[in-house]
Amino acid sequence: MSLEAGYCPPAASGGSPTLNEMSEHIVQPRIYVVIFLALMLGTALTVTAAFFDFPGPLNAVVALTIAVVKATLVVLFFMHVRYGGKLIVLVIASALLWLAIMFAITFSDYWTRTWQPPF
Repeated sequence: MSLEAGYCPPAASGGSPTLNEMSEHIVQPRIYVVIFLALMLGTALTVTAAFFDFPGPLNAVVALTIAVVKATLVVLFFMHVRYGGKLIVLVIASALLWLAIMFAITFSDYWTRTWQPPF
């Protein structure tokens, strides 16, 4: 067995890998261009929103909403999660659940503190 460039291990059946065993989802370049343009639009929205003074804590809400939409596009299309199997979906869901748990622990600590002036 060689680990040279171009080496492809044999399939589980013992023969050469077939097209079905090696196939991946092929994404059209047009999709990448559309997602890139959507990300550029999101960046323009972020810059535009930075010049507005929204009432209350709405500045952070607007900025985070745009950031979450852009991150979702990157994860779904550039990381190929949209075309992945059930195991990939399980891993992403587990990561989001863990993130939610960490936020819950952080916010429970933050909201229950008695704040005192720093000096």
